[in-house]
Amino acid sequence: MLTYPDIDPVAISLGPFQVHWYGLMYVVGFVAAWFLGQRRAERIGLTKDDVGDLLFYAAIGVVVGGRLGYALFYGLGQWLDDPLWILRIWDGGMSFHGGLVGVLLASLWFARKKGLAFFTLTDFVAPLVPIGLGAGRIGNFINHELPGRVTDLPWGMPFPGMGPAPRHPSSLYEALLEGAVLFAVLWWVSATPCRRGLVSGLFLALYGLFRFAVEFVRLPDAHIGFIAFSWVTMGMLLTLPMIAAGLALVAWSRRQPVDAKLVTRGRE
Repeated sequence: MLTYPDIDPVAISLGPFQVHWYGLMYVVGFVAAWFLGQRRAERIGLTKDDVGDLLFYAAIGVVVGGRLGYALFYGLGQWLDDPLWILRIWDGGMSFHGGLVGVLLASLWFARKKGLAFFTLTDFVAPLVPIGLGAGRIGNFINHELPGRVTDLPWGMPFPGMGPAPRHPSSLYEALLEGAVLFAVLWWVSATPCRRGLVSGLFLALYGLFRFAVEFVRLPDAHIGFIAFSWVTMGMLLTLPMIAAGLALVAWSRRQPVDAKLVTRGRE
C-alpha cells in the first residue's frame, strides 16, 4: 500500500489571492498545445499567430462547454436550485464531454474563417489535446478528486477523507492513458500525412475506450451513483457515443483523401 502524497492543492498563496494546482494544469495544457501547434502549423497553412487565435477560441469553448456540460450531466438539480451556481466555476465541476463539444464548435467556426476542411483542422488539433488532459487529471489527484474504488493491489492508497482502505489512484490511471499514451499514439500517427479524419477518429475512440475502462475502478459521482446494473456509470454512458463516433470516423477516413497541403509539406 502506498501513502497518498501530502500536496497542498493551493500552489501559490499571497494573502487572499490563491493559485490552485488544478488551475495551473490548464495553463500547462494550453502552453503545451501552443508549443506543439506552432511546430506543425505550416502543414495546414496556418501561421503561428493563427495557432494562438485558435487556442484562445478553444479555451473559451473548454470553459463554457465544460461548465455547461457538468451542469447538464452531473449538476442539473443544483443548477435549477441555484441558477447563479453555474457562474461560480471555482465551486466544483467541469465536464470533459462538454468541453469537447465547446472545442468542436470553436474549431468549426475557426475552420470556416480560415477556409479549412473541418476534419483537417480537428486532425491538427487532436494531438495537441492529450497533454492538457493528462495534466488536468494530475490536478484532480492533487485536489483529492475522482477517488477510486477499494483495492488490495500494492499501489493502492488511502484517499484523504475516505478512511484507511487503500483505493485505486484512478485519476493517475487517466493521466497515463488519456495523457501520455493518447498523446504518443496521436503524435506518431499524425507525424506523416494520413487520410482526413483518421486522427480525429482515433482520438474519440481511444479516449472513449480509456475512460470507459478506468470507470470500472473509479467511484461514480456520489450524488448520481450507478446508472444501471450496479456498475454502469455516467462516465461510461457518455463515452459510448464517443467510441461509436470515433470508430465510424476511422472507417469513413479510409475513403477520404490525404490532404494536399499535408502531402506537400511532408515532402519538404
